[in-house]
Amino acid sequence: MVSDLRRQAADLGFDAFGIADPEAVPEVAARLTRFIELGRHGDMDWLAQKADRRLTPRHLWPAVRSVVMLGMNYGPAGDPLALLDQPACGNISVYARGRDYHDVIKKRLKQLGRWLHDSHGIGVKVFVDTAPVAEKPLAAAAGLGWQGKHTNLVHRDRGSWLFLGAIFTDAALPFDAPHADHCGGCRRCLDICPTAAFPAPYELDARRCISYLTIEHKGHIDTEFRAAMGNRVFGCDDCLAVCPWNKFAQRAREAALMPRAELTAPRLADLLTLDVAAFREVFAGTPVKRLGRDRFVRNVLIAAGNSGDAALLPDVEALLDDPSPLVRAMAVWALSRLATDAIFADHRARLQETEPDPDVQAEWHRPA
Repeated sequence: MVSDLRRQAADLGFDAFGIADPEAVPEVAARLTRFIELGRHGDMDWLAQKADRRLTPRHLWPAVRSVVMLGMNYGPAGDPLALLDQPACGNISVYARGRDYHDVIKKRLKQLGRWLHDSHGIGVKVFVDTAPVAEKPLAAAAGLGWQGKHTNLVHRDRGSWLFLGAIFTDAALPFDAPHADHCGGCRRCLDICPTAAFPAPYELDARRCISYLTIEHKGHIDTEFRAAMGNRVFGCDDCLAVCPWNKFAQRAREAALMPRAELTAPRLADLLTLDVAAFREVFAGTPVKRLGRDRFVRNVLIAAGNSGDAALLPDVEALLDDPSPLVRAMAVWALSRLATDAIFADHRARLQETEPDPDVQAEWHRPA
């Protein structure tokens, strides 16, 4: 049956397959507890609230006896870091340049789960990322790869570019052997991080991670991290892109995950003018849409401030009166980076005293 299951998975577009014992990752409990106790989850309160459900798959479904772990390749066609040298463009993480992978993979998992149930009478439950499942440790236990020093899964043939999904089953399927760690002495992923988000190998402080700051963080982004963000407006691929195992990676073959041309190197000038309706239209069906317009434009304004491009100044000035304090605050910061002292002083004289939000007020008082 397992060989048929593997074949069905491949036919549905999955590039990696393995089966794990639900109890194969006991180390998750200690790691997750420490991560939360140190506050490294930031304002991802949902992670702390459902921590107990991540400790073992049986907390989610007591009947589970084996976990089928699957991976789908989303490898980019070129160097993901090349866009960092184009400050006039916004850099969107490779995984978010096309259709939302949650939708793509969950549909395929349901198809595979239905086949398992209909053909063999096996009970199943499917999960993709949003459920409290320790996917990366389970994928490593199932032999799909190993968790690298950047904490992400590394596949020997796909490198860093693998979306994960899980099918819990109530059948006792044969388990695959876990994969050995092949990071060796390499620390490229640790050294390239612009914000020093790795306190130690195999440890991440999400509060310093650009992916967290641009996607999960709901508030104002601290000044410590703004310059380091460069033109990254949604996510960050640096630690993934430099992994030497990517020399074996291949371009994604799944049509539904192909990048949209307009999201591969969008102009900051265009992104700064997005209102709510335009934002929803541009990013419909992509992971970026879940961020919301205000937080996205917050990120774009930081990229604009880092660009050194005074041609963006009119669009930045227009956002000084935006309804969102998140946007107004970063518009002030971008203005301080792009405008002359005289222009900045004129705007400050006009807006500083009437600004109701203390965080925006702080940006007006902060030296350029």
